Amino acid sequence: MRVQVAIIGAGPAGLMLGQLLHRAGIDTLILERRSQAHVLSRIRAGILEEGTADVLRRAGAAERFAREALRHEGFEIAHPGGRLRIDLGGPTGGKAVHVYGQTEVTADLMAARRAAGAPTVYEAEDVEICDFAGARPRVAWREGALRREARCDLIAGCDGFRGVSRASAPPAALTTFERAYPFGWLGLLADVPPCAPELIYASHARGFALCSMRSPSRSRYYIQVPAGERVESWSDQRFWDELRARLPKTAGEAVVTGPALEKSIAPLRSFVAEPLVFGRLALAGDAAHIVPPTGAKGLNLAASDVHYLAEAAEATLAGEAAALADYSRRALARIWKAERFSWWMTTLLHTFEGEDGFSVRLREAELAGLCGSAARRAEVAENYVGLPF
Repeated sequence: MRVQVAIIGAGPAGLMLGQLLHRAGIDTLILERRSQAHVLSRIRAGILEEGTADVLRRAGAAERFAREALRHEGFEIAHPGGRLRIDLGGPTGGKAVHVYGQTEVTADLMAARRAAGAPTVYEAEDVEICDFAGARPRVAWREGALRREARCDLIAGCDGFRGVSRASAPPAALTTFERAYPFGWLGLLADVPPCAPELIYASHARGFALCSMRSPSRSRYYIQVPAGERVESWSDQRFWDELRARLPKTAGEAVVTGPALEKSIAPLRSFVAEPLVFGRLALAGDAAHIVPPTGAKGLNLAASDVHYLAEAAEATLAGEAAALADYSRRALARIWKAERFSWWMTTLLHTFEGEDGFSVRLREAELAGLCGSAARRAEVAENYVGLPF
């Protein structure tokens, strides 16, 4: 089998890249080790930047997004001193974010790829990435009892943090940067109306909480829990009680409870791999970086990676030798800015076990500074809506 670009991973990054390249006349093959149903069952982020929305449009997968996404022009930070609304539109020339679940993005991209007739192999086992140091890389995999192989010009590793792509990079050529946080987010999804029209990020002595949503009738709530906590330890009622205890009184009273559709704990970490390119293998999305979800940057960084990588793939196939290295440089510059913002939001809003009074006072001073400075709020807004590609 022969394709121009082999893409490892059928999450949003791989599917977005496949669509952009297909619409540029480049043939692709996507290999995914999980089933299609499993990929669609992943409950992930739900805040899309304007740039991500634009990538969806260019990928031909934004029709349902245009009908159903909720446009948000601000969000709220609740803290011991009061409540602060961050206006997004004023400081950014009218930009906003859009509430639209990652599961929906994935479903839309899958449908677009099916309509395009482009091949995706689900449950591809024992995937190997070979010969990417030279000009004729190849990928091999197993479908049932059959061993298959595809030769290609480029390989895009979009298979997540634990995928085969980054693991295939030469260890001596790879540098990684990581910070693990001593807590996670316990999330609950329920078919209940949101407690507020915009997101509420709550900083509280008991721990962080977030009130988010997926639609006017479906809510997604989170609370900070210690690392190593078990979902089984949290009944629905215990979750609702703890959530309300961390919210301002009026917000807590507005929370409508209901049975959990899904409940899970996500550990928080920051991670970056450098560089993003090894010969004809390029990393994108969670294979290249992880951010804490506090800044709503994970899916959006994947979209910006794909934007840069699609341009680099087209240029490489047209004979521009430096295009892939330029992809790594451009993408990493934006990645590190998003990592900084996500780290800052996480540090600002969470409690840290064993922290001393000095750290607590610094956090209080940071929040007070944000409340008192329009310039600092404008910087938050610029980062939250997404820095330009």
